[in-house]
Amino acid sequence: MAKKKHFYLILILGSLAALGPFSIDMYLPGFVDIAQDLNSTESTVALSLSSFFIGISAGQLLYGPLLDKFGRKKPLYFGLALYIVASILCLAVTNVNQLIVLRFVQAIGSCATAVASVAMVRDLFSVEESPKVFASLMLVIAVSPMLAPTAGGYLIAALGWKYVFVFLGFMAVLILLASIFKLPESYKPDPNYSLKPKPILNSFLGVLKEPQFSTYALISSITFSGLFAYVSSSPTVFMKIYEVSKTGYGWIFALLSVAFIGSSQLNSVILRWFTSKKIVTWALLAQCAFSLIFLVFALNDWLSLYSTIGFIALFLCCLGFINPNAAALSLAPFSKNAGSASALMGALQMGLGALASVVVSLFSEHSVVPMPLVMTLAAFIALFCLFVGTRFIKTEIAASADATVVGH
Repeated sequence: MAKKKHFYLILILGSLAALGPFSIDMYLPGFVDIAQDLNSTESTVALSLSSFFIGISAGQLLYGPLLDKFGRKKPLYFGLALYIVASILCLAVTNVNQLIVLRFVQAIGSCATAVASVAMVRDLFSVEESPKVFASLMLVIAVSPMLAPTAGGYLIAALGWKYVFVFLGFMAVLILLASIFKLPESYKPDPNYSLKPKPILNSFLGVLKEPQFSTYALISSITFSGLFAYVSSSPTVFMKIYEVSKTGYGWIFALLSVAFIGSSQLNSVILRWFTSKKIVTWALLAQCAFSLIFLVFALNDWLSLYSTIGFIALFLCCLGFINPNAAALSLAPFSKNAGSASALMGALQMGLGALASVVVSLFSEHSVVPMPLVMTLAAFIALFCLFVGTRFIKTEIAASADATVVGH
């Protein structure tokens, strides 16, 4: 009986973690159809993705304090209810600006599920069990970008793009019901927890003053913005420029997700022989080289569908090595402020990702160039941050469970 309860808990928490990735990726194959139906352009429709990233960035900073103040379930219910209402309203949009605003609201709602799932793993499972549960959540998050665009492509081809929001709303209703009836309240509300801006801001400022955090969090966030540039421009590049079908686009997106996930899994093996810092350095150098060659090919009109897929796969492979190591190094100096540091890093990633997707959407819809241009800029700026930032780190804390905490 205990094993069955354990299974249901992980299933619900995994569903909470999956809602965000599904919300980002499932409607991507519909960009061309959405633009036609709303008398807009794919570039403007892409701003609805940017607004979603901005909502996630803001929401990560919002829900952490709320979960500690009011317990886990009340903020979770609020977020899911907000998400469901926004999904229903997305069905009634008559112009692209309405969609952009509603996607922001939807993101604020979905953030509750992401933050609550992580917090509840820590609450509900022992120190020995938590790593296995987190691994299950990470697998769900990793697999979602492979499943969501493929499923979305078939759904849009069969029924139209609005049915994506029907599916997402229905998914959120099921998760809400499961949370109400099957998920226990795992944290006692703390009425003394302050929601005043000053102590919260002081906590974040304390994190930013740690050179190791600011260096590696920037590297992680800036290189991640290259991923968001790819995600936001990929519908235009593959479906409009290369004239791939909606379902074909879903399969390409799934294939490229395998490149990212595969390299991040391989990273765990390589860590037996190399330090996180060394892996970040070499992966960044490789990413700079691959993205620059990608840009040269794009500027000279040498790209084909397959070479474009190949260059993106190489960029994502490098990211699979950079991101986990940079994230681990950025969080290594913290114990007390680990939650604030994690939330701040997530907000930085999503904020810079939103900026990258906005920049890409401002360019022409008839060229592949904006994608490799933003990727190249991201890789070289991150490399610059590595060489400059590491000079300010007096004693680097290793990214391991045995890392000691250094205060500055």
